[in-house]
Amino acid sequence: MKLQMPSVRAALRRPTSLRRAGFTLVEIMIVVLIIGLLAMIAIPNVKRSLDKARLESIKANLRTIDNVKTMWAAENKKGGDSSPSQEELAPYFNMKTFPQPVVGETYNVGRVDDAPTATLGSKLLEQPAGSTITLDGK
Repeated sequence: MKLQMPSVRAALRRPTSLRRAGFTLVEIMIVVLIIGLLAMIAIPNVKRSLDKARLESIKANLRTIDNVKTMWAAENKKGGDSSPSQEELAPYFNMKTFPQPVVGETYNVGRVDDAPTATLGSKLLEQPAGSTITLDGK
């Protein structure tokens, strides 16, 4: 007596209810593992990119404050040793308000001749909380 193996065609002709449907638990676990590994790689890069963008936003605010101080001094006939307040500079900004903090930093306007600075309230990239951000990037 000769044993016959069922052919592929015979297996395909079986009713749908007899065919295996769906994924096995091992296949699902492998997919979840791969997604987890990709997230592990991507999340730190996304956070670093967000922090870089926040730092650049702070520097953009500092450049704007510096320009506004110059406009304020010219319009009010003040010298380089004058120190305007945030309230005095507010009307010179687009929305008539001083720039809002990006990550809880405090803007230090200073004298007209000096560049403004920002003191961080929390850690940002390699800058610890309490460090000072200047226009030259230090």
